[in-house]
Amino acid sequence: MSHFLAKASLAALLALSSIPLAGSAAFAAPQTDFVVKAQYYHRPPVRGCSPMQAIRKARYSGLRDVRISKITPRRVVVAGRDRRGWDRMAFANVRGCPLMYR
Repeated sequence: MSHFLAKASLAALLALSSIPLAGSAAFAAPQTDFVVKAQYYHRPPVRGCSPMQAIRKARYSGLRDVRISKITPRRVVVAGRDRRGWDRMAFANVRGCPLMYR
């Protein structure tokens, strides 16, 4: 119990000692009279793995007649044929469509 009280009091002491430092650091910035304009470039929103990108990657890996089998928040599953028969590939539903398993 004494270890808990010692750790709790040390944490409270650190928290209280950091409060005045944060207030004084805010006033340390120099005052300027000019306005800086920020330039924002239009970037498309970063989404997960698109179905077309998954199909392209599956075709590049050797599947033919590729179709989307299932799309979940975590993965995109495509099915198609290779030289041995029907096969499936699963891609992670994140940017870049990394292969999870085949």
